[in-house]
Amino acid sequence: MQSSLSSGADFEHMFDLAPVSLWLEDYSALKRLFDVWRADGVTDLLAHFAEDPTRIRQCTACLRVLSVNRRTLSLFAASSQAELLDNLGSVFRDDMLDQVAIELAQLWSGSLEFSNQTVNYALDRRRLDVLIHARILPGHEDTWSRVLVSLEDITPQVQGAQRLRRSERYARDLFEHSPVSLWVEDFSAVKRLLDEVRTQGIQDFKTFIKVHPEFVSRCMQEIRVIDVNQQTLQMFGAVSKEDLLNNIGRVFRGEMHDSFADQLQDLWEGKLVQQREVVNYALSGEPVYIHMQFSVLADHQDHWGLVLLSLVDISARKKAEAYLEYLGKHDVLTQLRNRTFYVEELNRITRKGPWPLSVIAIDLNGLKVINDEHGHAAGDTLLRRVGEVLSKAMDASTCAARIGGDEFSVLLPGMDERSALAVQERITSLVEINNQFYPGQPLSLAMGIATCTSGADVEAALHRADKAMYAEKLRYYKENALDRRHTH
Repeated sequence: MQSSLSSGADFEHMFDLAPVSLWLEDYSALKRLFDVWRADGVTDLLAHFAEDPTRIRQCTACLRVLSVNRRTLSLFAASSQAELLDNLGSVFRDDMLDQVAIELAQLWSGSLEFSNQTVNYALDRRRLDVLIHARILPGHEDTWSRVLVSLEDITPQVQGAQRLRRSERYARDLFEHSPVSLWVEDFSAVKRLLDEVRTQGIQDFKTFIKVHPEFVSRCMQEIRVIDVNQQTLQMFGAVSKEDLLNNIGRVFRGEMHDSFADQLQDLWEGKLVQQREVVNYALSGEPVYIHMQFSVLADHQDHWGLVLLSLVDISARKKAEAYLEYLGKHDVLTQLRNRTFYVEELNRITRKGPWPLSVIAIDLNGLKVINDEHGHAAGDTLLRRVGEVLSKAMDASTCAARIGGDEFSVLLPGMDERSALAVQERITSLVEINNQFYPGQPLSLAMGIATCTSGADVEAALHRADKAMYAEKLRYYKENALDRRHTH
């Protein structure tokens, strides 16, 4: 008898001091309710709950707590068992009910125990994530009158996992919605190829890739794209990541071979962080000018398995730079070269040739009269027409420039006087066609030709061409009975 009492006291002592939350409960009323439902023909408990969710609360009302241990009171911030039991409605509420249905279904199916992860609430309103294990005690299988329930507080682990998921989602959102194109790539195969070249004793890598350009192509093919973000799809006109990656050869081509050769040279020299300007292509075929930043991530520098590239579209900047360069060398009105370019080109030819050099000095007849009688817009139209004529008459080796208000000059390097006369005839023919196309004021040009064979004679040739042009201009005014003092 003494031994039995001692065992009972020991059990109560262990129950009370257990390091996990323990609940001794009576589920007999629940079993009786289940028996009634079975007699009524219920076979699927979860479907029965779905028909009327209040049935879950009917089940929980059948559960009676007999005792809890100290750890339970501490966990739920209760000063006594009585306080805890008086406030069970605050402990078991909200999102717990969905999980209770799962637990009840395990008992309904004939199991004498169940496990689940659920949510309870402490009396100080803290949310508790708990791992629950319950077992109908031996000897009570027929009545469910004694059920031992243990609750393991896993709130720190759940919150830690939630913080990790939020952090991962935050990082993912930063990647996906970055305003610049981001690529995550695997360069490990490229590193292996470079290491193989080193083991062959190659030291001059620049010469090696010049002799073996196929090595650069092979390295490009070995790059594995792991992921790209949304801005990348927009930049390259792809409808999806699969669309882009399946057409990667259309993106990296042309000039990219030389750019990647430079990138390989930097990698060979140990430069794992790089930046450069490159040209890629959108899937539409349009070139995309890019400022690329390349970095082998810190934890992957031994094998280059993770590389981050950021690409900024600088096409607009490049177009602006090209336009500014164009403005620096062209006359906006006529689209011909301007005086600045003409002077530079003349100086270059004077120093280096080729010889002979022929020059055609050109002046637009009647511009002042047009400006005075019809306005400067009409005069500008005539000047634009001169630009159209001279642009069509020239080829890549020649230079046609507007060097003054109504003054133009054509430089013909490598052409003798006979060739220059052929160009002049072509200009005259194009003027006639232009006058047929444009109604109203006819276009008329005065032209003079001169040729020289050395840099020392260039100034004299320019003077002769101007003199011949002015003579032609004078003839034009005489033929048209115009007073040159009022028309120039």
